[in-house]
Amino acid sequence: MNRYEYAVPETVAEVFGYLDGSGTVIKAGGVDLLDLMKEDLLAPKRLVNIRHIKELKYIRKDKDGNLHIGPNTTLAELAADDTIGKMHPALAQAADEAATPQIRNIATLGGNICQRPRCWYFRSIDFNCSRKGGDVCFALDGENQYHAIFMNTSGCAIVHPSATAVALLALDAELRIKSAGDERSVKLGDFFVSPDKDIRKENILKPGELITDIMIPAKMTAFRSYYIKQKEKQSFDWPIADVAVALDLEGTNVREARLVLGSAAPVPFRVVEAERLLAGKPVSKKLARETAENALAGANPLERNQYKIQVFKAIIYRTICRAAGLDPMT
Repeated sequence: MNRYEYAVPETVAEVFGYLDGSGTVIKAGGVDLLDLMKEDLLAPKRLVNIRHIKELKYIRKDKDGNLHIGPNTTLAELAADDTIGKMHPALAQAADEAATPQIRNIATLGGNICQRPRCWYFRSIDFNCSRKGGDVCFALDGENQYHAIFMNTSGCAIVHPSATAVALLALDAELRIKSAGDERSVKLGDFFVSPDKDIRKENILKPGELITDIMIPAKMTAFRSYYIKQKEKQSFDWPIADVAVALDLEGTNVREARLVLGSAAPVPFRVVEAERLLAGKPVSKKLARETAENALAGANPLERNQYKIQVFKAIIYRTICRAAGLDPMT
């Protein structure tokens, strides 16, 4: 491992004094960061530890009813928080389903959103894939059983690894991003970068920028949400398919729906056409099945991941039913 400078600022303002160019990397929980360093994908010149900055760790509502979450909040804290569990269960469920209890106690929400792809070709030093500057996505014709079934025709077939991002997109979340001289708010759907836009990046963060707040708007308290993750090994594993649903119901009638797929595309994938199919109709198991079929109509599975189609249909159906208060098993 290369030698690097290690900085431990105590405030957000101090952080920006260390973010002075390339080679500087921010560490919070450090779960993905340490993996990237061990895999020789990252060799920072300076490591800035923000884990103990208290102003980045909170769960609170503002006067308008918007819910704010600090990026240093751990996944375990999200999963256990009563306010989130009652207002936005999909987020609590997504956090609780991530990795193992040990990792959930360390991993932060900001880090989970920003983690890099887990594709084994990207993670291996032996493959100079397109995301690392090469000319080939080895997954397209290789071992692609866990790769994308949507948005996989632009030279990279990764799936986005964040479970919480799937739930947060269903909840219409916004991020507050700060630098030394600027601050901006970005819808979560605009935060992620697809391969056809930039094959080397997963999000729009620039050098010197830091996520300082994750906000779920007050209007989403009217929505009933649910999240389900399907893994090969349900105790702990990366997902084959994960789904978040948020429904605004008037009685049994769906006024508005938000449906997001994880482990399906290089970004958390919102299925707008399927949402339109739900909207304006009384929710039922029949409608949930039709929506699941519609959501997968545009899928483009690779040679070894065609099985994902049926898995996603089943999980979408179950998640819609759970969000609507229906029992999908009866």
